[in-house]
Amino acid sequence: MSLKKKLGMGIGTAILGLSLVGGGTFAYFSDTAVSENTFAAGTLDLSVNPTTIVDVENLKPGDWMPRTFKLENNGSLDISKVLLETDYTVEGASDDFGKHINVNFLINKDKSGALIPKKVVASKTLYELKNMKPDAVEGLWFTIFGEDSGLEAGTSDDLIVEFEFVDNGKDQNEFQGASLELEWTFNAEQGAGEKK
Repeated sequence: MSLKKKLGMGIGTAILGLSLVGGGTFAYFSDTAVSENTFAAGTLDLSVNPTTIVDVENLKPGDWMPRTFKLENNGSLDISKVLLETDYTVEGASDDFGKHINVNFLINKDKSGALIPKKVVASKTLYELKNMKPDAVEGLWFTIFGEDSGLEAGTSDDLIVEFEFVDNGKDQNEFQGASLELEWTFNAEQGAGEKK
């Protein structure tokens, strides 16, 4: 190998060595931050207490049945509405027995004011209620001492209902021995989303 090539290789090696030494001593500041996030959904948990509101036998036209029950919010989210759906089945009658069972009133005591009761339902037959979905926790638009609409988490509302086997003053013999199985479904709805 010639002297020129040896000198060139030596200079190249020296430059490479200096670049490695210079690169190894270069330093800068750094830092790291980690964000850990959680999204946990709340729950709607509505219950009716007692689950059987009315269970009577030996009814005759003119009988009425007042009952009380509670709607309870056992979930972690507030409920804005509780829509009541009515369904029933009739056995042993040729006519619709639901047309002769009247809900004289369904009152939410907690939403009632000092002077005005909050009637969720006022004088409707079960037949009429099948086509309605009243809000059982809607408050009055103006009230003194009554609660606002909705059912907050961890609270309950007391309700009073009165059913009546209406005596229409006519022959109602076709309902002797008849029965009606009533199913009330209370559907809870959440409130609107909000900034968290």
